[in-house]
Amino acid sequence: MKAVILAAGVGSRLGRPYPKSLSKLPDGETILGRQIRILRKYGVNEIIIVVGFKKSLIMENFPQVYYKYNPIYYITNTAKSLLHGIEDVKEDVIWLNGDVIFDEEVLEKVIKTKGNLVAVNSVQCGEEEVKYRIDEGGYLSSISKTVKDAEGEAIGINKISKADIDKFKESLKECQDDDYFEKGIENIIQDNVKFKILDVSQYRCIEVDFQEDWDTAINLFSE
Repeated sequence: MKAVILAAGVGSRLGRPYPKSLSKLPDGETILGRQIRILRKYGVNEIIIVVGFKKSLIMENFPQVYYKYNPIYYITNTAKSLLHGIEDVKEDVIWLNGDVIFDEEVLEKVIKTKGNLVAVNSVQCGEEEVKYRIDEGGYLSSISKTVKDAEGEAIGINKISKADIDKFKESLKECQDDDYFEKGIENIIQDNVKFKILDVSQYRCIEVDFQEDWDTAINLFSE
């Protein structure tokens, strides 16, 4: 199993002069450093980081991983960054946004759950969150920021199996430059590829987009 971390974006909504994945938590660990440590703890040692904005800062901090560069990170979104990350991968892949902070148990559950999955919180969502719904069989039926009557929030940690990864690559290629990778998931669902929902609401997990998210994260992970 491999992991891809998406850390190419500018993170303009948070307004850092450096990649927000390098923001330090109360214990001094960066968001990205925490992600890498937890992945390795559970045996995922081949880690690919997709970089763009001020890439050298990330690469200098974490020399012991692989890198893919999205040269047009400033005009593309996560669908194309993810495509860069998985284009040469043939194995099962966990991918996660480089700004999500989570308890170790979240990743443990993702690894132990077989097949394609989207990790979620079953909470009420705001306008900016990526939302989801499930079908009658309990599988993902829709995922985007505009889902009506949402059942919760996708937290930005996902997995695709090696059996479906080539189809997923083609799905991401069909996405527009400004699409989030969730559009690629929606596309592939139309081809009867199933994604399980993994509810991790009992654990701490937050994706940092705005200053208020960061303030909440500091409070959550101050212990």
